[in-house]
Amino acid sequence: MKRAERLHALSEMLRRSGARGVSAERLAREFEVSVRTVKRDLDALENSGAPIWSRPGPGGGYGLAQGGSLPPVTLSPAQAVALMAAVSASSDAPYADLAGAGVRKIMDVLDPRTRAQADELADRVWVNALPPSSRAVRSAMEQAMAEQKVLRIRYTSRDGITTARDVEPVLFASTSGRWYLVGWCLLRDAMRWFAVSRIERASVTKTDCSGHTVEEVGEPPANARPVHGHDE
Repeated sequence: MKRAERLHALSEMLRRSGARGVSAERLAREFEVSVRTVKRDLDALENSGAPIWSRPGPGGGYGLAQGGSLPPVTLSPAQAVALMAAVSASSDAPYADLAGAGVRKIMDVLDPRTRAQADELADRVWVNALPPSSRAVRSAMEQAMAEQKVLRIRYTSRDGITTARDVEPVLFASTSGRWYLVGWCLLRDAMRWFAVSRIERASVTKTDCSGHTVEEVGEPPANARPVHGHDE
């Protein structure tokens, strides 16, 4: 049994064991592998997001938290490659690292045949993405946006003028192949668009944002939409 198949079968066995759980030794016998391999597989499942619990001591074992088991992921090879292509082509997008990790999780739980077909098709899709901005800068922006905290940045304009700004993040926007942080600039007391590539430093402050809304940014272009938008 290949590892991907074993991981799926392992998660199903944990699900069926219910509140009783199942010991590592029994799992090892069931799949004809070592206890060490079983524990490594359990770690892989847990790292992929499976809500695995463990109970030490005699009569202990492993199981899945109630309600935590998900049905197998069913994607076509083309759908899987579409996800890989979208993430690879947007390495400078907000939360791109998390998106990449999510795609890897999905690929890990695809059935072996679909995974092999997706891997073959992915070799036929090339991307030439722009180099991502500083990981530290992106992490600070992502945190400030998610927690709605004021962001302190060092920013160099197109004219080469460098300033320090405190910004209340409102949204991320992509236009003409460039990502922007759009927010209320406390220095200018106005809404401003900051090219992410020109933000040299960024840190999250402890100050809460005052509540500026997306509507204050203005009317979006006709073809602009939130990332969760659905086709008409």
